[in-house]
This record gives sequence, C-alpha cells and structure tokens, in this order.
Amino acid sequence: MHQQILVFIYDESRVLQEYSERMREMGIQLLRRISKSLGHEECYIEKKMKLESGYNILGPNFYQSLSRCSDDKNQIGQFPHQDPVLLVLIAQNVGGGLQIKHQGKWLNADFSTSSIGVLVADNIEILTNGKYKSLLHRVALNTTVERLSLPFFFEPSLDATVKPEPKFVDDRNPPSYRQMTYKEYLESNSQYHVIEAKANLINEALL
Repeated sequence: MHQQILVFIYDESRVLQEYSERMREMGIQLLRRISKSLGHEECYIEKKMKLESGYNILGPNFYQSLSRCSDDKNQIGQFPHQDPVLLVLIAQNVGGGLQIKHQGKWLNADFSTSSIGVLVADNIEILTNGKYKSLLHRVALNTTVERLSLPFFFEPSLDATVKPEPKFVDDRNPPSYRQMTYKEYLESNSQYHVIEAKANLINEALL
C-alpha cells in the first residue's frame, strides 16, 4: 500500500511537471506573437522581461457547486481581480464559471475542457501603456457541478524593468504607469487588496 501511494504521488508530480513545461512553451509562443503584433522581433518581450530567469506558478483552484455551499446566496467563487503577471493560461474540468468584465457588464468566458483559456494580465497592459487591457475577471459558482481549474501564471524575472513601451507613449498618450522592477511591482501590490492591485500604478509619471 505504501509503495502504491508513492507511485501515485510520483506519477501526479510528473504529470504536473509536464503540464507546466507545455504551458510555458505555449506562453512563450503567445508572447512572441504579441511582440510581432507590436512591431518588434518575436523575442522582444522574451528578452525585455528576462523570461529565462522568470517565474511560473501553477495554482490549482477548486470551486464547490452552489448545491454544496453552506451559503447558497454567495454565487461567487473568486471575487473580481486582475493578475500582476504577463499572461494567465487556464485549463478546467468543466466549461463555464470564468467571467470577464467588459463595458461595465460581466460576460461568461466559456471555453471547452479541451481548450486553454488565455488572460492578458497587468504587465502586458503596462508594456503597451493600456493598449492591451489586463482583464478584470471573477469566478461564478455552478449550480450543480464542481469546478477545478489549473491557472498557469507567466511572470517576468524579478529584476526585469516594467514600463510602457516608447512606441505607445507620445504627447497625446503620456505614460500611465511609472517604471519599476517586477520585484518592486509585486512589493507595491502587497500593500493593496487584490482588487485594488493596480491602483498605485495608474496615472503616475514615468520615472
């Protein structure tokens, strides 16, 4: 019995490691496409954010169904927030649950269990001076079905400098975010509630 448990843990760990490696490869490819869409060489963001020494975090989330919650009036599994990373890649065991706020309304961001959902996060918004928006999102509980998600957070190196790309800064579009390292950015965010994570960056001049 003890050996079976060890084998199970080893196999699970190996699967998660392979999953993380595949998600990192996908994230790199997406960032290369974004770099080209900005008019740069495809490795621009990769180099600028020093992704060779960047961080990736896999953060599994489990959401009970409303039918199993003690408080059936609370229909939100995760409250509205934006993520202080580059991209978030999400796999899930059931369709539905993720919602994105657009033009003042919460919209269902449905995608199948055979797909990977992609969220643009804070540091892409900063890099493009707001052209690409960090998505405000939340999770709504399903009435009867439990939901498991595997978000993969794609992060810059801690010493990478995060600031608006000069291409998106001019007299009509001054920088909306001040320059800082990714480490400083995370430290500044820790002073705020997650929903207000970017409040200290908006409308501050570039140093």
